[in-house]
Amino acid sequence: MVLSSHHEVEHGGASLDSGHARLHELGYKQELKRDLSVLSNFAFSFSIISVLTGVTTLYNSGLNYGGPVSIVYGWFVASAFTMLVGLSMAEICSSYPTSGGLYYWSAKLAGPGWAPFASWITGWFNIVGQWAVTTSVDYSLAQLIQVIILLSTGGKNGGGYEASKYVVIGFHGAILLLHAILNSLPISILSFFGQLAAIWNVVGVFLLMILIPSVATERASAKFVFTHFNTDNGEGINSRVYIFLLGLLMSQYTLTGYDASAHMTEETKNADRNGPKGIISAIGISIIVGWGYILGITFAVTDISHLLDENNDAGGYAIAEVFYQAFKSRYGSGVGGIICLGVVAVAIFFCGMSSVTSNSRMAYAFSRDGAMPFSSLWHKVNKQDVPIYAVWLSAFISFCMALTSLGSTVAFDAMVSIATIGLYIAYALPIFFRVTLAQKSFIPGPFNLGRYGVIVGWVAVLWVATISVLFSLPVSYPITIETLNYTPVAVGCLLVLVVSYWILWGRHWFKGPITNINK
Repeated sequence: MVLSSHHEVEHGGASLDSGHARLHELGYKQELKRDLSVLSNFAFSFSIISVLTGVTTLYNSGLNYGGPVSIVYGWFVASAFTMLVGLSMAEICSSYPTSGGLYYWSAKLAGPGWAPFASWITGWFNIVGQWAVTTSVDYSLAQLIQVIILLSTGGKNGGGYEASKYVVIGFHGAILLLHAILNSLPISILSFFGQLAAIWNVVGVFLLMILIPSVATERASAKFVFTHFNTDNGEGINSRVYIFLLGLLMSQYTLTGYDASAHMTEETKNADRNGPKGIISAIGISIIVGWGYILGITFAVTDISHLLDENNDAGGYAIAEVFYQAFKSRYGSGVGGIICLGVVAVAIFFCGMSSVTSNSRMAYAFSRDGAMPFSSLWHKVNKQDVPIYAVWLSAFISFCMALTSLGSTVAFDAMVSIATIGLYIAYALPIFFRVTLAQKSFIPGPFNLGRYGVIVGWVAVLWVATISVLFSLPVSYPITIETLNYTPVAVGCLLVLVVSYWILWGRHWFKGPITNINK
């Protein structure tokens, strides 16, 4: 891997930021305020990955499919392959540091003949995947708030208040409203919140991984944490390999969203170097702190069936029950556990905030190239250089996607599944074009993988193909309308819609990324 030494580019006799100069070479005006440091760029991706969000939200799934072995070792399996995907993306990001990110990369790497279609399909998978991420993150925060209220009013077995699905969707709407307001602020203020989010995630992980097992009166043995494999999932699945693979969903869902560093490149100083640094460091640090959080929480797990029981005090929310019972068993009150859940809730709030930031930059860039309906509106920036309409569009669509939860949890789960598979398909497409059509023509930027670029790229593409199949497999037997995994249906419908939209309309006018300056 190569990262050339930092230098400024001379432009018209003045020193010009290298990312700004490269953006100019690619044919785009500098319209957004280039005010983010490498730390700020990293912070946005790190706070979207947010191990406190992903692990807390899907810990139930990890416990159900394999338990400790699946959670502890599955994290490393997913982490290793995720880092390879991230390295390939970082290499391409260094060459093409634009807010459009993935869809722009696909256009450049697929060549003139395929550029419009490659750009179109990558862009739509990317933006819909991002909206689904925001939907799932903010809805999971709404659910956690509901659990915090339940525990604060006595728990399920103490007559606690259980919010209806309508109240939960109300929470969700209020959270999105706050995120849209925050994202309407200048990027300098948002940068501060992004860095605060990164600090909160790191400190929160270390606090909880030490505090929870320390307070718990009963702790799991090292043998349980590192060797216990839970096959008692009640889902009719007995194959240990199959169970372990299904258990990878928790880790892979968590390790997503780091394309934010690419979407923030037009606001990042020296983005051809700092964008790739943001991607790689966000993944690397998340891997380390994530494993620490997983270990800390799992050492406080002693009865998996109780944690997954819908009749426990937290209503079956495993980590909430772990936190609550740890403090209640030692101090006779679960208040400390509720406060710890508050720490997680703040991390999820920051995660959703950064997710809306990333969404809006993608919508801004995609509409700048005319790919979205009413594009002229979504790529407008206000006096603070914020794509204000794109911000509110992203919040509104994420709210609409969450409304499916009122009709059916199955429909909502299918919608959210796009967050993992849909987004990873968007990650894999430009990498695929890089290692096939552009294998010889790709011109690397300051950060590159050298001769290993093609090998790493192929492994990354094959991994995305693997998880796309894996997370589409049945998660329960026998298969019924209630137990069917609707992920392939959701992703398939998205594919059909995007391709149909292209055939009927897009191909007649969309020619790929449009430059807005005369070079």
